[in-house]
Amino acid sequence: MTTTDWIIDIALLLVVFRQLREERLTARTILLPLAIIGWAAGTYLHSIPTAGNDLPLVLGFATVGVVLGLLGGLLTRVRPVDGHVRVQATLGAAALWVVSMGFRLGFAVWASHPSGVVHLARFSAAHSITSSDAWVVALILMAFGEVVVRLGTIVVRGRLVLARAARDGSADPAPAARTGATV
Repeated sequence: MTTTDWIIDIALLLVVFRQLREERLTARTILLPLAIIGWAAGTYLHSIPTAGNDLPLVLGFATVGVVLGLLGGLLTRVRPVDGHVRVQATLGAAALWVVSMGFRLGFAVWASHPSGVVHLARFSAAHSITSSDAWVVALILMAFGEVVVRLGTIVVRGRLVLARAARDGSADPAPAARTGATV
């Protein structure tokens, strides 16, 4: 792994840790993680391998990312305050992100060491995975799925709570939100 790889992984972890504090949902809240993964896409994602079982591997990892993103978005507190949406990552949402980032980081470190290379090559050959690019793309698309779906879920939930608050005639959080329950 390069220094750049470590910086990207740490930056993505910090984005979620920053959200452990409640903050207003703004364009910056949405665009910063998208910019990071956009840069990663330009750097690491050149094509999607389709030979052998490469595509099922990629789709499987991407699906896991989508599921983790949905869960992370649902576990994030979303509430209206003074006509704005406030969001806060719960410990559960942060834990999902840390586990998934830790998995990707651990996998990358393991795969770059001699024993990992041997085991990964043996597994890939036995399962018709044709190149190391399939693994890179699978891990990148897993992260993309997680980031995009988590953000999309939060944005949709934010719009819903604002609409509900407007319909009810108040921007005050519902009693459940004041007690810490997710909306």
